[in-house]
This record gives sequence, C-alpha cells and structure tokens, in this order.
Amino acid sequence: MKINLKTEEYRDPWLAEGVNEAIGFFPREFYCLDNYSAFKIEYNGWVYSTVEEAYQASAFKDVAEDVAEQIRHAKSPYDAKQISLANKDRKRPDWDAEKIKVMEELLREKVRQHPYVWEMLIKTKGYLIVEDSPKDSYWGWGLHRDGENNMGKLWMKIREQVLNGEL
Repeated sequence: MKINLKTEEYRDPWLAEGVNEAIGFFPREFYCLDNYSAFKIEYNGWVYSTVEEAYQASAFKDVAEDVAEQIRHAKSPYDAKQISLANKDRKRPDWDAEKIKVMEELLREKVRQHPYVWEMLIKTKGYLIVEDSPKDSYWGWGLHRDGENNMGKLWMKIREQVLNGEL
C-alpha cells in the first residue's frame, strides 16, 4: 500500500525521508510538555484529563457553560479542540487578550501538580524550547519555522521561575 503524504507535515526530517516505509509514533523525551499529554490538571475547581481540555473549556467560562461542560466531558483533547472550534463564535469576548495568560496559568499548574513535568522542564536546561508544530505558527513555530512559538516562550519563562525558586 503506497502512502502519499506531504512530507513537510513531519516534524522529524529523517522520518520524512522514509515516509513510504515508516510512520513514527513513539513519544519524544519531553512529551510531557505537550498540552495533549495525559497529565490530569485541576484548574478552577475542575479536574481535566489534559491541559488542552482545561484551556479549551476556559475559552467559554462564564459565557457558554454548556460548551465548557461538553469540553470537560470530551473523550480526548482532540475532541475538546473540535468542540471549541465548532463553537468559536461563543467564546469569551476577551479570549484573544486573555488566552496567553490562561495558558501560562495552566502550564504553571501542570508543573506544580506533576513532579515529573517539573523534573523534565528542569532537564531542558538553557535550551530553546519549541512547540515544533508545522501547522501552528501562533503557539508553535509553524511550517517554515518562523512562527511566534508562544508555547515555547511560556515554557521557558516558567523554567526560569522554577530555577529561580519563584514557583
């Protein structure tokens, strides 16, 4: 069976070279920094399966609680994001101005609530942290690696706070 995929969608160039022979799926060493990783988080009185679900639900806080509830009961972070996208016209009016702040709070909570995430964040040392998504140039670095990388910037900010004893 021949697989026809756009190789630029692959994060790892060496996998892209052998795209017809192999599809990689093993998590990387720092997978715990991903919002979809299975680290439960307690936030605003609710327990979420992932940071992604908490983030998506926060976009509807106090304005569309029915949507927030659907997201809280989503079967996966992917489903949570799809519910959010389907209801984007019902998000908090201040969401664009507040989403970075909310994500930072969520990542801080993830570090506080999970010693493993704390430990792995420290192991990133002084390296640049990048959400290497080829599809997201806001949170990640995008297809051409020239995106904003806001997720990486938040992780590096939190790493500094951890190393300085501020968290």
